Amino acid sequence: MKIKSEKLLSIFLYLVFLHSLIAGLLLIFLPVETMKFFGFPEFENNFFRAQGGVFHVVLCIAYLKGANNPVKNNLYINFSYTAKFMAFVFLTVYYLLINHILVVLLSGIADLMMGIIIFVLNKNIIKTNNCHVQAER
Repeated sequence: MKIKSEKLLSIFLYLVFLHSLIAGLLLIFLPVETMKFFGFPEFENNFFRAQGGVFHVVLCIAYLKGANNPVKNNLYINFSYTAKFMAFVFLTVYYLLINHILVVLLSGIADLMMGIIIFVLNKNIIKTNNCHVQAER
């Protein structure tokens, strides 16, 4: 049974949506003391963690819009993989130059993997749709 790239991308974006929603909510609501468990230094306040959490939740809108109709909402797909690639760069640079927190590096690698999957599935959709358009001519 062959599953279309469009369906795979849709399912994958729903999973990315869930991942970002959970990560965002944890950043917003997780007690400050628990951040030491993940290798972060002690925080005195919650603002920047909450801001990062809200950013994750906002990104969820793009993932959800893209997942609902990957062909029609291609702009959201482009935004999604671009956001993942930018997150990879930011997190990797942060890890290498600022603070060697393993979860930061692992998050960057995960973002890279998600970005590559979204990018490749999207390219397959574009290629398939171009083949259908040319066949109709």
